[in-house]
Amino acid sequence: MPNNAPAPAASDSLRLRRLVVPIYGPTVLISIGMGAIIPLIALSALDLGASVTQAAIIVGLIGFGQLAGDLPAGALAQRFGEKRVLLAACVVEAAAMIVASRTGSLWVLAACVFVVGVCGAVFGLARHAYLSEAVPIAFRARALSTLGGTFRIGSFIGPFIGALLIEQHSFGATYAFAACTSLAGGLLSLTLPDLPDTKHRSPAAREPRRSMWTVLAAHRTVLATLGTGVFLIMIARASRQAIIPLWAESQHLDASTTSIIFGLAAGVDMLLFYPGGAIMDRFGRMWVALPAMLVMGAGFMLLPLSTTAMTIGLVACFMGLGNGISSGIVLTLGSDVAPDEGRRQFLGGWRLCGDLGSVAGPGLISLVSLAFPLGAAAIALGAITWLGVGWLAKWVPVYDPAREPTKVS
Repeated sequence: MPNNAPAPAASDSLRLRRLVVPIYGPTVLISIGMGAIIPLIALSALDLGASVTQAAIIVGLIGFGQLAGDLPAGALAQRFGEKRVLLAACVVEAAAMIVASRTGSLWVLAACVFVVGVCGAVFGLARHAYLSEAVPIAFRARALSTLGGTFRIGSFIGPFIGALLIEQHSFGATYAFAACTSLAGGLLSLTLPDLPDTKHRSPAAREPRRSMWTVLAAHRTVLATLGTGVFLIMIARASRQAIIPLWAESQHLDASTTSIIFGLAAGVDMLLFYPGGAIMDRFGRMWVALPAMLVMGAGFMLLPLSTTAMTIGLVACFMGLGNGISSGIVLTLGSDVAPDEGRRQFLGGWRLCGDLGSVAGPGLISLVSLAFPLGAAAIALGAITWLGVGWLAKWVPVYDPAREPTKVS
């Protein structure tokens, strides 16, 4: 498929290099902190007297916080600008971490976890909106895939630092460490260069203010079509992380073996983010979206056939291959279809589509496994993922800037 996107210029490459530290640095720092505390949230809840069910609900509050924060994040970024919103999200997140490190109340811990989820949505939306505007289209997929890759790198490093802090100090020290990484990320975000329109135009002249619902209604077709594809992508991604440890436990693998399998799969996942972005920029988005979903769907189908640590590990790494090469695909597709007017509000709705999939995937596993064996849930997820292949094959080319588009308004 020919690429009709503009060829990259030397000035564009220089412009992208200027963003490496201020946009990717905060992401690495914050994801390291989040990676350190996420495995501890359930343990903290249990330590405060929660039941296993209550602890699981508290862990899930991060996802619900992200859902609750997606649309307000778009409105806040539109009103105050990305740099201010990034800093505010990091400061509030750090405060929530500090409170969580010192509280003896289960309810306060739950509130802090929810706030961390909301702040994550605000931070994610602001950096997504910034890169959508700041990066030339010829580099867009590589820039956004690298953003996804830096998050994966931080999430991979974070649990090891968290384990070390618990060994040497306490749960509270780990939360305090995460608060420090959030504050450092917020301060580093202040070094972001101003966008051209925010630098040279007065606030009143930059963009007519439109309500969130007006923007989303105006672009309901793309949200209903390509947004549904993103929903299916995120179901596959979230379900992959949920079902592999459940399947390993059902095959009587111990926790340390399961952790090794996860680590190996995460390593494969991290290796492919930049090649995936380069393929999207050169050949088009479909050449990553479809293979990634095909591979993850096949992984779900193969999982019930794996019964040993070796075979489960191979399937997990195979699925990591599909997930890794698709790093940044959701961000890239969102930037491709985001309008110039109301960009931030639109991206809030776009991210809501993805986060709904993140919540729906593990929920689907729970529902299916109530009545059927866990293997049936894996088969069902494989079928849904392959359904997503067909849906994406229909709609990704319609909006792909690497093609001559025939866009649906």
